[in-house]
Amino acid sequence: MRIRLLLALPLLAATAGCENFDPYQRAGTWRPAGANEQNLVTMAAQPAERVRGTGAQGASGAAASAAIERLRADRLKPLPDTGMARIVTVPSGAQGGN
Repeated sequence: MRIRLLLALPLLAATAGCENFDPYQRAGTWRPAGANEQNLVTMAAQPAERVRGTGAQGASGAAASAAIERLRADRLKPLPDTGMARIVTVPSGAQGGN
């Protein structure tokens, strides 16, 4: 019995500081704030929110509808150049499961 206790002591000492390594307990780490629950409460209080959300104050929807019309007409605007590396697709010569 005494030998088991002596063997278990290092294990207990090693696990005593485990909370310091928990990624959710570190300072500056995102923590759940109950946003999903708050959304469900809002949708239960205002059932129309489940079907159609609420727009931003002062928004007319013109910018969103213009974007949808450009998508439908296949006249999309190019993305702005961010100065980052460009991604270029290169056809690989591999066929099948090579």
